[in-house]
Amino acid sequence: MKMKTRLCFPLAVLFTILFPAVLPADTVVEEIIARVNNEIITRTEYAHSRDQLKQEAQQQNPSGADQVVAEKQRDVLRDLIDQQLLLQKGKDLGITGDTELIKRLDEMRKQMNLQTMEELEKAAEAQGISYEEFKQNTRNQIITQRVIGQEVGSHMTLDKNEVKRFYDEHQAEMQQPEQIRLSEILIAPKTPPAPASQPGAPAGATPPAPSQEETDAGLSAAQAKAQELLDQIRKGASFDELAKKESNGPSAAQGGDLSYFKRGVLAKELEDRVFALKTGEVTDVIRTKQGFVILKVTEHQMAGVPTLKEVEPRIQDALYMQKLQPALRAYLTKLREDAAIDIKPGYIDTGASPKQTKPVETTAKDVTAKNLKKKKKLGVF
Repeated sequence: MKMKTRLCFPLAVLFTILFPAVLPADTVVEEIIARVNNEIITRTEYAHSRDQLKQEAQQQNPSGADQVVAEKQRDVLRDLIDQQLLLQKGKDLGITGDTELIKRLDEMRKQMNLQTMEELEKAAEAQGISYEEFKQNTRNQIITQRVIGQEVGSHMTLDKNEVKRFYDEHQAEMQQPEQIRLSEILIAPKTPPAPASQPGAPAGATPPAPSQEETDAGLSAAQAKAQELLDQIRKGASFDELAKKESNGPSAAQGGDLSYFKRGVLAKELEDRVFALKTGEVTDVIRTKQGFVILKVTEHQMAGVPTLKEVEPRIQDALYMQKLQPALRAYLTKLREDAAIDIKPGYIDTGASPKQTKPVETTAKDVTAKNLKKKKKLGVF
């Protein structure tokens, strides 16, 4: 069923002509470059998106950033309108993203090895963005992803013959060297507390180093703990959970995951041990410079072309994305045709449909200072 075309009021034009002197002092005047139903897109938002696109391109490919930016910047307004349409659809569907937002923020905190949400807030602000804006951006991402999954992705199907055909046609691209994916549990020896300064010692004097006995005791305790954890793993305990709770390594929040290693990357002693293991097997406790480590091979890929079963999930993802892009564009075109969209002259929506409608203008009597005050974003087309 088509949505009814919504009315959108050119409040700024009428108000600035009729009542130019009554704007409150805290009103932020911005140039509006597009209206999407009852929402607006400002020039500031447009400029911010262009700048963000340029920064991301330079980070990903500094040498080819200019070409990427030139190709993508023409779609900036299209993408902003897409987001507004998806957010509005999310509102219609009752998708708030509240529960997912809490989980997503906590996942970010863990990935960044932060202890509290206050630390995550400080990390966001250190990047030059307010925490509220950071949360709102995350919430918007969750809502748009859910709308796409529910309205587009859920209607797509993958045939097993498609997967097999893709596998047969792309085997040359699937050639891979032997590699393993590792997870670790690292137990570092505890450093004895520094002894108190001796009476009469010069200010700022370096305290004496721990004794050999203290160092040996710390190493023995760390080794014993690592061996105890290894015994638990061999009795069926979850490696991932123990890594999260007990590991002193930077990968603890990810369940100890260290990602993939090809031959020739690890130290020879470690390489010989881990490449001899099968998927799911663990090493004995190994002494390293950092302490005592237990390594688990979570995946062991042999050299050559992997079997269809091994790569089927990745092929499905690739085919899904191939189908999703045109399906999503068709869906967004339909949303445009059911919406009221107005673009300021000089700006182009590259995703526009010839069947789009513009907002219906109303008379000056519908304009109220109360409505304007709520928006606090004014502009003239």
